[in-house]
Amino acid sequence: MYGKEKEKAGEQDIDPGFVAFFSRLPKKSPAEDGTVRLFDRTEFYSVHGPDALYVASHVFRTNSVIKYLGAGGKTAGLPSVTLSHTLGHTFLRAEGLKASPGNLQAVEDLLFTNSDVLSAPIVIAIKIASATSGEKAKTKTVSIAYADTSVREIGAAEFVDNDLFSNTESLIIQLSVKEAVIPTGTASGTTDRDLDLNKLKAVLERCGVVITQRKPSEFTTKNIQEDIKKLTGDEEMEDAPSTTTVPAPGALAALVIYLSLLSDPANHSAYKLKTHDLAQYMRLDASSVRALALVDFEGGGSLNKSSTLLGLLNKCKTAQGTRLLATWLKQPLVNLHEIRKRQDLVETFVDDPSTRRGLQDDYLKLMPDLHRLSKRFKKGVASLEDVVRVYQVVLKMPGLIETLEGIQYEHVAHEKLVEEVYLRPLRTLSDSLSKYSDMVETTLDLASLDTHTYTIKPEYDEGLRRLAAKLMEARDGLDAEHRAVGKDLGLDLDKKLHLENSATYGYCFRLTKNDAKAIAQSKKYIELGTIKSGVYFTTKTLKSLATGYREANDEYQRTQSGLVKEVVNIASTYTPVLEKLDHVLAHLDVIISFAHVSTNAPEPYVKPNVSEKGESSVALKDARHPCLEVQDEISFIPNDVEMVKGEGEFQIITGPNMGGKSTYIRQVGVIALMAQTGCFVPCSSATLPIFDSILCRVGAGDSQLKGVSTFMAEMLETASILRSASKDSLIIIDELGRGTSTYDGFGLAWAISEHIASNIRAFCLFATHFHELTALDQEIPHVKNLHVVAHVGQEQGSQERDITLLYKVEPGVSDQSFGIHVAQLANFPENVVKLAKRKADELEDFAVGQHPEPQHSDEVMEEGIQIVEELLRTWAESTQDTDGEDIVMEDDFADAQLDELRQCVEAFRSRIEGNAWVQSIISSL
Repeated sequence: MYGKEKEKAGEQDIDPGFVAFFSRLPKKSPAEDGTVRLFDRTEFYSVHGPDALYVASHVFRTNSVIKYLGAGGKTAGLPSVTLSHTLGHTFLRAEGLKASPGNLQAVEDLLFTNSDVLSAPIVIAIKIASATSGEKAKTKTVSIAYADTSVREIGAAEFVDNDLFSNTESLIIQLSVKEAVIPTGTASGTTDRDLDLNKLKAVLERCGVVITQRKPSEFTTKNIQEDIKKLTGDEEMEDAPSTTTVPAPGALAALVIYLSLLSDPANHSAYKLKTHDLAQYMRLDASSVRALALVDFEGGGSLNKSSTLLGLLNKCKTAQGTRLLATWLKQPLVNLHEIRKRQDLVETFVDDPSTRRGLQDDYLKLMPDLHRLSKRFKKGVASLEDVVRVYQVVLKMPGLIETLEGIQYEHVAHEKLVEEVYLRPLRTLSDSLSKYSDMVETTLDLASLDTHTYTIKPEYDEGLRRLAAKLMEARDGLDAEHRAVGKDLGLDLDKKLHLENSATYGYCFRLTKNDAKAIAQSKKYIELGTIKSGVYFTTKTLKSLATGYREANDEYQRTQSGLVKEVVNIASTYTPVLEKLDHVLAHLDVIISFAHVSTNAPEPYVKPNVSEKGESSVALKDARHPCLEVQDEISFIPNDVEMVKGEGEFQIITGPNMGGKSTYIRQVGVIALMAQTGCFVPCSSATLPIFDSILCRVGAGDSQLKGVSTFMAEMLETASILRSASKDSLIIIDELGRGTSTYDGFGLAWAISEHIASNIRAFCLFATHFHELTALDQEIPHVKNLHVVAHVGQEQGSQERDITLLYKVEPGVSDQSFGIHVAQLANFPENVVKLAKRKADELEDFAVGQHPEPQHSDEVMEEGIQIVEELLRTWAESTQDTDGEDIVMEDDFADAQLDELRQCVEAFRSRIEGNAWVQSIISSL
C-alpha cells in the first residue's frame, strides 16, 4: 500500500523532530513488503529510509539526490529524497498503484484527477462452504460479496461451484475484479479448506487479482444485519429475524470490515445492496479473455486498435463510454430481446452517418466525466469549476435532444426504440436540470469564464457586493498612486513604470535598472530590491493602499468562500440526476462507437441474425478477424464457417503451422462475443445462436515461477472446460497435447475430443497437429474435418518443394505435413533444415518397417508394376469359366484358387527375381 502521511508545514530539510517522528513509525508488516510511505510536504513529497534508496535508484537512477537528515553525517543520517508533485504522481502510477487495488478511496482523486480512463476498483470477499456427502462432495457453495466504492454499491452472489472454481472465475471476469479478500488457512495447510483456498488462489492469480488474506473471524455473520441496514438505510431489515434476508452474509461481513465502510458517516444510508446473477451474462474465463484478446489483460485495458477488441471498438468520445464498453465486452448478453435492442440502435446510427458524426463531434466530445464529477460532489471536494462544467453540460442538452429527434430512420420501428432508450430519459433529465442552470446564472460571474476564473457574482449577496465596492475603491487608489508617481518621475506608465503584485513584496513599482536613477536622489521612494528584470520600490502611500487592498481582498475571499460552499452544496443535490445522465450518455457513446467501427472497417460489418439459445446452426459467410484485418499491409483472407447441430457441430481443423488455423477458430469466438454485445460483426452475413459461454484453451505458456508447467497449465484449462461447458457453449481448443509426449498428447486429445463430441455436444472448434485425430469422424457422425489449404509447388529442375500458405479453410483432411517448409519460411539456417529433412525421412522409414526402404529407379518400378499387372491378369483369367463368368469361390475351392496363384507366381519367377521392386513388395506381404 502506498501510505500518504501528512506532516506539519515547516518540518522540512534537516529536522531532528521529523527524524524522531519517523523512527517511531511502526515497521512494515510482511504483507506490506514492496510498499512505499509517501509524505505530503505541502509543496512537494518526500520518502525516507529504504524507500528513499528505492526511489533514488528507480526514479532518478542516481544516489546523488539522496540527502541525509539528522546527526551522524552522510552515512549515519536518515536517507531522504524529495519529489515534485508531478514526479510523485508519475511514480505512483508507474508502480501500478498497489494501494490496495480494490480500495483507492484515499488516493484516487490525488492521482487520477485528470485521468479519463479509470475502471471501477472492484474488491470482493470470498467464503467457501464444502458439500459433505453424496455426489456433491466435489462441489462448493461459494459466497461472494463485492463493493464498488466509486458508486457506493455493494453486492452479493451465492452459487454452487465445482472444485476448479469455474463459476467464481466467470464472476471475476464479469465484474473486472481487482482485489480479493479471502480467509487465511491453517498452520498445517493440509485441511480440505486449505486445499480449496490454494485452488482458489490459483484462479485469482490466473485472473490477475491481488489477494488479501484476513482472519477467518472477520467472515462471521454476527452483526452483518445491522451493518447493512446502516449502509443502505433499509428500515425493512430492522424486524428481520435472522441474516437470511442478507445474501452471502459472511463475505459481506468481511468486506465491510476490510473497507472500513462504517467508519465514514458519509457512507451511512448511501449504499445500494444488489445481488449478482451469473446467468444474466455469457460466462468467460481468464483463458478466453486472453485468447480472444478482449483487453490487455496484464495492463488492464489496451487502446491499441490492432491488438485488442477493446482498442478496436473504442471510438468512444467520453471516459464513461470507454468504461462501459470495457464492461460490455466482459458481460456479453444472453437475453435475446436485449441483444436485438442494442443491434437495432447500432443499425439506426449506421443508417444515418450525418447524425452519428454530429453527436460525436458536437456533443459527446465535449461531455465531461459526470461519474467523476458526481463523486467529487458526494465527497464534498467539488469546486466552482466543477459546478461550471456541469452547467456547460446542461447548456448542451437541448441541442443533443434536438439532434436525436432529427434522426433519419430507414426502419420505422427504430424510432420508438430511440425514444424509449434516449429521448424520453434525456428530456426528463433536462427538465430536472433546468433549475440548475438558473442557479448558476444567478450566482456565478459567467463573464469571467473566458479567462478561466471562477467567482461568485457580487450582486448575488449584499455583503459580497459591499466588499466588492470596497475592493474596487482600494484598486482605484492603487491606480491613482501609480499615475501620481509616474507624473512625478516623468515616466510613461505602460512602458517605463510598472505597478505589480509581487509574490515577495506585494503591490509595488518596478523600473528597469537604467531608469532606476530617477528615484536615486529622492527620499520619498523606498527601494525594496533589485533583480535581473529591474528595481522594485514603493512609497508610504502605496504601502498603506496595498495593505488596505490586501485586507479587503482577504475579507472578500472569506465571504466568497462561504458562498462557494453554499453554491456547491446546492449543486451536489443534483448528483442523482447527473449519475443517470452519465449512464445515458455512456450508453449512447458505446452504441455510436459500434456504428462508427462497423461502417469504417476495411469491409463494413453486418448485423448478425442472433437466435435463441440452443438453435441448431452457426453460419458465417466471409468471416474475418476484426483485429487482424485492420493491421497495416494485411490483406485478410475471409473464410466461411458452418456448424450444424447433429451434422457438424464438432470440427477438427488440420494443416500447416502459420496456415491460419488459430486465426480461424479465434475469429469465430470473437464474432460470437461481438454479436452478443450487440455490435455488428465482420462478415458478409452471419447467423448464430446465443452461447451461454465461450471457453478457450489456446496457446501454452509456462508459469514455472508459480510451479505450473506448460502441460499442467493446459490440462487445468481443459479440465475447467470439461467441468463447466454445456450443450449451449462454444469451445475453442488450439493444439492440445503439445506439452507432453506425442503418444500421451494424442491419447489425451482423442479422449477429450470424444468426450466433448459425445457427452457435452457443444459447438467446438478443435485445431490440432495430430492428423490421426481426424479419424474421429468415422466414429461420431457430427464430427467434421476441415483443413487450411497450402499450395506445394516445385520449380523446374529443382528437387526442393515450395510452400504457399493460402489461409483458406476447406472440408477434408490435410494430406501433408509442412513443418520443415514453415521452418524454411522462417529463415532457419540451411544446415539445420537439411538435418531436419534427413531425420524426418529416417523416422518415416523406421515407422514403416523398422528398416530403411530400398530406393528403386523409375525404370525398375515401371517394369515391376507391369510384371505384377500381368501376373494378376493371368491369375484372374484362370478363375473364369469358358463363358468368361467368374467362378463362385466357395470355401471348398479356396485351396484350389490359392494353388492356382502359386502356379502363376512360379511361372513368373524368373521375371520376379529379376526385378528388385517386386521382390520388396512380396517380402513385405
